[in-house]
Amino acid sequence: MKVREIPFETMEGTETSLSEFEGKAVLVVNVASRCGLAPQYETLEKLQRRYGDRGLQVVGFPSNQFLQELRTNDAVKEYCSTTWGITFPIFDRVRVNGRHEHSLYTELKKTPDVDGKAGKVQWNFEKFLVTPEGEVHRFRPHMVPDDPMVIEAIEASLPS
Repeated sequence: MKVREIPFETMEGTETSLSEFEGKAVLVVNVASRCGLAPQYETLEKLQRRYGDRGLQVVGFPSNQFLQELRTNDAVKEYCSTTWGITFPIFDRVRVNGRHEHSLYTELKKTPDVDGKAGKVQWNFEKFLVTPEGEVHRFRPHMVPDDPMVIEAIEASLPS
């Protein structure tokens, strides 16, 4: 199954997939509200505002895999909205590693990072850019969303 076709749930419990964003580059990020990297939310929102009209869609998947996420979807939504002013979609919680990991992450994790290493998500705020053609680029958690390598990959994947 292609990455864009793998189903997942919205916070409201309806099923969707990345195919909802057909023709767009999608930046998939596993997020966590209580993480020291949570300020990346602000930069992710800036990317959404800067490139959204040109074909980028940022999406967040809360994960308590590293024990740093709030308990409920409502709490996550409120935190994202009031603390960071997030306008991009935040979906239902997922597991990103292990036996019960979400199939979207099983597929995304096959992609190697800039050092050629695939495998486990290392921490919160790992980023995967899915191009409109389905190619995946991987950026580890400590690479900030506006790092020149991320920006270059985003700009190269935007529709003309």
